[in-house]
Amino acid sequence: MQTIPRLVLSATRGGLGKTTLSIGIITAWRKSGRQVAVFKKGPDFIDAGWLGVAAGKPCYNLDLFMMGQERIKRSFREHSKGCDAVVIEGNRGLFDGVDESGTYSTARLASLLKAPVALIVDCTKSTTTVAATVLGCRQYDPSVNLAGVILNNVSSTRHENVIRKAIAQSSGLPVVGAVPRQRGDAFPERHMGLTPFHEHPEVQQALFSSASLVERYLDLETLWSVACAAPEIESAPSASSDDPFPEQGDRVVIGVIRDRAFQFYYPDNLEALERQGASLKEINALDDRALPGDIDALYIGGGFPETQAAELAANESFCTSVRNAAEKGLPVYAECGGLIYLGRSLTVGGERYPMTAVLPVDFVLEKRPQAHGYSILKSSASSTFLEKGVGIRGHEFHYSRVSHIDGQPLMAYHVNRGSGIDGRGDGIIYKNVVAAYTHIHSLATPQWAPALIRIARKHRNAQLGQTEQGRA
Repeated sequence: MQTIPRLVLSATRGGLGKTTLSIGIITAWRKSGRQVAVFKKGPDFIDAGWLGVAAGKPCYNLDLFMMGQERIKRSFREHSKGCDAVVIEGNRGLFDGVDESGTYSTARLASLLKAPVALIVDCTKSTTTVAATVLGCRQYDPSVNLAGVILNNVSSTRHENVIRKAIAQSSGLPVVGAVPRQRGDAFPERHMGLTPFHEHPEVQQALFSSASLVERYLDLETLWSVACAAPEIESAPSASSDDPFPEQGDRVVIGVIRDRAFQFYYPDNLEALERQGASLKEINALDDRALPGDIDALYIGGGFPETQAAELAANESFCTSVRNAAEKGLPVYAECGGLIYLGRSLTVGGERYPMTAVLPVDFVLEKRPQAHGYSILKSSASSTFLEKGVGIRGHEFHYSRVSHIDGQPLMAYHVNRGSGIDGRGDGIIYKNVVAAYTHIHSLATPQWAPALIRIARKHRNAQLGQTEQGRA
């Protein structure tokens, strides 16, 4: 059994400041000397990045749709070891999920982890109705430990007092904070949500502002008591029968492009590659002149190539080195932004920017999302990385779309749910390259990391064989 103070920050809907208040609580608790483990419910990268910066350690995603209960409990246990508390930021509304029952909601995650929930409610132009909403949330699913309420967008002291009394009278839940409507925002947004911390001009100032906000308007002592009242949780087994076993032999070197353009990587994915036998080497597509010559494979995650398109296109020598390496058979796995980068061009606001041209595909950035939600895929017989028939549960969220593609390239995945490249397939295959719109998580697809290691080792051995033949 495991007991650790823990708290879920949720809300009645999206856009009510869960991330800002979560960051503030994490930062405030760290200021008091506590070590805080952080998790983000759902497949989000940007909010998770901010939570990780606030905690000073990686933020791990927990997603019932993709991972299942046992893997979530195992991840929670492993990544909260040695910490004094855990903060989990929910997504959307407390009971919102992919179906009418909220099967994969924040509420279900909180119940699974026996974690108390602090519920953020919007008080804009409402008083007693706020109390009715809180009462409804409490009664909707009694298995959820709704332990406190945070009032947001309070307009005056009188407004706050009326709502406090109405909640006390109807549900009796403690109000653990009341935040006035804020004029400024330390965390500006753009088309996919918050601006990533990599691009924020004043990261530490943003953390300080959020901590000042919660120290002023939230009852941190009561929130700490709520977190400490969390009951014991059963520990999940440390390993399961479907976990892959590490490959034997020397470590392969996998390059990972991480810069302002490519920043969307699940920490679990990078750690899975290391566990399976990889040494990771970070690469910057904006500043480096070429790929390093000692990598055995390349991993390009998602991000915002559209905001850095001019710089990416201007680094012609790096684009050329990526194209040449792919032509020579370097294994490359790319997701979303990485897929775009491997294409021929990206058009943003009418301006066309050349990319690496590894793939004969052109992309255009639209003003509205072209895909947003979970994906269900199945690997095809032609997949470079995975065996035929491997089921994949992933996620895609992008404003870009394919504007032109030459011919009918092989696809690594058949799309059962989602959009992919063309609604039917995802994961364009070219030589040892697989580039997809879908983001894969290693806890949801445990076959992915060992498959990438295998093809990297095969490529390295082939290169060594060619070198030895040349010497002979």
